[in-house]
Amino acid sequence: MSNNDIILPFLKWAGGKRWLVSANPDLFSSPYDRYIEPFLGSGAVFFHLAPKKAILADRNKELIGTYQAIKDTWDRVEKELARHHRNHSKSYYYAVRNSNPRTPHTKAARFIYLNRTCWNGLYRVNLKGKFNVPLGTKTNVVLETDNFQAIANRLQNADLQVGDFESIIDSSGPKDLVFVDPPYTVKHNLNGFVKYNEILFSWEDQIRLKNALMRAKARGAKLIVTNAYHASIKKLYKDFGEMLTLKRPSIIAAHSEHRKLCEELIIRVS
Repeated sequence: MSNNDIILPFLKWAGGKRWLVSANPDLFSSPYDRYIEPFLGSGAVFFHLAPKKAILADRNKELIGTYQAIKDTWDRVEKELARHHRNHSKSYYYAVRNSNPRTPHTKAARFIYLNRTCWNGLYRVNLKGKFNVPLGTKTNVVLETDNFQAIANRLQNADLQVGDFESIIDSSGPKDLVFVDPPYTVKHNLNGFVKYNEILFSWEDQIRLKNALMRAKARGAKLIVTNAYHASIKKLYKDFGEMLTLKRPSIIAAHSEHRKLCEELIIRVS
């Protein structure tokens, strides 16, 4: 497998950026030595760019553990996922959701299974940290696009880290490309999903992120930041870098008629 081979993300993730890299390849045309992503999610940009060296991070331990398990033992993850596929049913879903696997590969397979069969691929936990998304309508656990061996190969040159975005961004330097795709939080917005994001990522986190990016910019790092198209965000990043407005489909809605094109803000420093 070469780094030019197409690898699709194996997870469905709220705010995933497959649409961004496929429709706007020029955004990522500037040369760099190392790729850094502090909010990894489905890793769509990483898989598309196939950098020779990367730091991939997220504060979600289950997410990073899943990537690490695929990197280390992709075949065991694949075998366990096939078992979930054979056994899938409504009762089985809730049994797996309530389970607590002990090994890295069984934890990873559980994570992927729940992601593919829960409602809209949403990742949400309760106050006790337990995954609590109900069963969705998807029944395919093993997909034709799955290529865990290729994913593992691409991850070999990536340093996977569990951590806060600030320390990850602070490790960047002048030869790095930092791609930042935080949970979108804005001031004074009544959108339900944004309210949920406020729990994950507060407005204070938005300010802390901006400050970390200012330091990275001063060190000469190249930056691509996605964020909510909102007056509060535009004010926060005023005079920071080039601002672009892009449209994307919204898929996080209970009914398809509510899934419309929405705007996102892209801030670039190159």
